[in-house]
Amino acid sequence: MSDLMVDFIISLDGYAAAEGWPGFWGMEGPEYLGWIGSESELEHVTLMGATTYRLMSGFAAEAPEEAGLAELTAMPKVVFSSTLKAPLSWANSELVTGDAVEAVRELKQRETRPLRTVGSLSLSRSLLEAGVVDRFRVVVFPVITGKTGQERIFDGYPDIELDLISSRTFDGRLQLLEYAPTILDGPPGA
Repeated sequence: MSDLMVDFIISLDGYAAAEGWPGFWGMEGPEYLGWIGSESELEHVTLMGATTYRLMSGFAAEAPEEAGLAELTAMPKVVFSSTLKAPLSWANSELVTGDAVEAVRELKQRETRPLRTVGSLSLSRSLLEAGVVDRFRVVVFPVITGKTGQERIFDGYPDIELDLISSRTFDGRLQLLEYAPTILDGPPGA
């Protein structure tokens, strides 16, 4: 059986991206880049929705040898979409057009490698709501993108209690936080 980790990179104020800012908000350092390219971080099946697939496959087509993209191209990817058509053009990508939660439950039963999301805010939210997520991990970048921030990550999420499993600092400024999530019916004591 496989574990599922929802994996996000975020600004301190909870945005996935910001207009005019480069990827990683221009703050990726050698320690962080080395970690995301390490073998332990590459041994999983990547899950994503159609929007993330279109974005990432486009980046990979434009810069196939760029660090991180070449590795992602080589990894197995499962893409959940009702709008994309098979066969997908990005290497090692499998399209699932049915119910994502049921497909992930089946994947968790048969897959030996860990499962991880990349981006895919709606997919991640539905997997968390369904209770199939084992770990929730964020890397917090020390920026506030209040005026230019796009895609607030946690809007529309259920109430979730997070138990800290591990933490780490990269390049003296990026904070990795890994949690075990528990979906709550509402605020504690309500």
